[in-house]
Amino acid sequence: MNDIERPRRPSAGGYARGDETRLRIIEAAIELFGERGFDSASTRDIAARAGVKAPALWYYFENKESVYRACAEQLAEDAWTNLAPIAGHAAEVLRDNGDTPALIDAFIRIQEAIADRMFIKGYASSNQRLFFAREHAGHEPSIASEILARRLRQPLNEAGAKLISRITGLAVDDPVTLIRLLSLQGQLLVFHVSSRSALTLLGWNEIDAVKSELLKSTVREQTRLLLQMWSEERDAAPSKQAKPQNCPYVSHT
Repeated sequence: MNDIERPRRPSAGGYARGDETRLRIIEAAIELFGERGFDSASTRDIAARAGVKAPALWYYFENKESVYRACAEQLAEDAWTNLAPIAGHAAEVLRDNGDTPALIDAFIRIQEAIADRMFIKGYASSNQRLFFAREHAGHEPSIASEILARRLRQPLNEAGAKLISRITGLAVDDPVTLIRLLSLQGQLLVFHVSSRSALTLLGWNEIDAVKSELLKSTVREQTRLLLQMWSEERDAAPSKQAKPQNCPYVSHT
C-alpha cells in the first residue's frame, strides 16, 4: 500500500478498540459539527477531539461526508431506542380503536418522550442540540435530514397525524390535521432549536429537571385542552368529517 492510500477496515478485523474507537470518533464529530458546522469542522480536528490519529479516522470512514452520515445515523438510532416503545403504544391504541381519552394520552406520551430527549438527553450534550439546530436550519448537507426524517421523524409524524385524525375526525392528510400536528410539536421545539432566545425570555440559564417538568406540565395541559376541544368539535359536526386520503406523513403500503 502506498503512502497516500487510505486503509480500509477489513470485514473481520479492525483497530484494537474496534467499535469503541469508531463511536468515539462519531461523538467527537457530533460535537464539532454542532460547534462549527459541517464546512468548518475538519477531519483532522475531529480525530484530535476523539483522541486518535488521522489514519484511525480514515480506517473507519471514507471522507468527511461519511462521518457526517454516521453522526446522523447514531443520533437517530440512539433516539429511536427510547421512542420506539412510545410509538408502538400509539400504534396499539389505534389498532384497538381506543377511545378519545386513550388517543389523547397516547399523543401526549409521544410528546413527553420527545421532551425528555430534548431536555434530559439533549441538554446533557449541548452540541447534540447544536447539531440538530444546524440541521433544522438547512445549512448542513441534506443527508442528515434525510436520515433523521426516514428513521425518526416520519414514524413519529405518522403516529401523531393518525392520532389527531382519529381524535378530530378529519382525514390524516387534511392540511388542518398536519398544521395541528406541527403546532403541537412546536410548543417544545422552540426550546430545542432556539434555546438561547427562549432561555433569555424566561430569565433561565439552563433547563434543569425542575424547569423541564414545568415545561412538560404546561405543554401537557395545553395539548390536552386543545385535543379535547377538537374532539368536541368532531362530535358536534359529524357530517363534516372527511374520508382519509393519501398523506406524505403516512405509509399506505
